[in-house]
Amino acid sequence: MVENILFAAGVIMVVAILLSLYRFIKGPDITDRAISFDVMTIVSVSIIALIAHFADRIIYLDVALVYALLSFLSVVVIGRYIERGL
Repeated sequence: MVENILFAAGVIMVVAILLSLYRFIKGPDITDRAISFDVMTIVSVSIIALIAHFADRIIYLDVALVYALLSFLSVVVIGRYIERGL
């Protein structure tokens, strides 16, 4: 039962990435693109965690943690770019 719920959550996450990708491509402003990029990376970290559960490999959680840290840094850099117009 839990596996079915996690599979449904994975499908919902893929749909969330597709909707965010649409906003990233069609976004009228750079802030819309930055927010959609952040959403895509957060959902990607969640998908990596789901893959770690299904594959029964704990090392993937380390990969998800590093990816989340890099994502945070990239969003901070994008925010600085938007703020100062570098």
